[in-house]
Amino acid sequence: MIRHARPADRPAIGEVTAAAFGRTDEADLVERLRKAGDVMFELVAEEDGQIVGHILFSRLWADRIELLYAALAPVSVRPDRQRQGLGGELIRAGLDACRDFGASGVLLLGHPDYYPRFGFSAEAAAQVASPYAGSPAFMALALEDGAFEGPLTVAYPDAFTA
Repeated sequence: MIRHARPADRPAIGEVTAAAFGRTDEADLVERLRKAGDVMFELVAEEDGQIVGHILFSRLWADRIELLYAALAPVSVRPDRQRQGLGGELIRAGLDACRDFGASGVLLLGHPDYYPRFGFSAEAAAQVASPYAGSPAFMALALEDGAFEGPLTVAYPDAFTA
């Protein structure tokens, strides 16, 4: 079951995120985003009452103030549940929630061989100025037509550079 995260889920989310990446950097990022109030929303995958996956979307600040942009980071799946499609389910559910939330587009810094299957591309991010611009791992997905047309400058929450 994929659902919105609750405050009581936070310890389990931290454990899943640290285990998924084999370090605490991403779990620390989640905490910094929460403390700063920069989380748009979080989803968890729950099986038999246990949190086995998590995805977080944070708000980006853009010079196109009429549109809302989100950053996907991180997505985490418990190691014994990886490579079984759960991460993809979280990403698809998260993108649906972004649409419901009113986001025009989503940006991420991720594996160039993984995220294109969900519609993300470096080409879509080519007009976006950000600290990550130019990297093949910097990708975008427009949820509305024209979301990434013309030059666009985005600023990530400070938690990403801490």
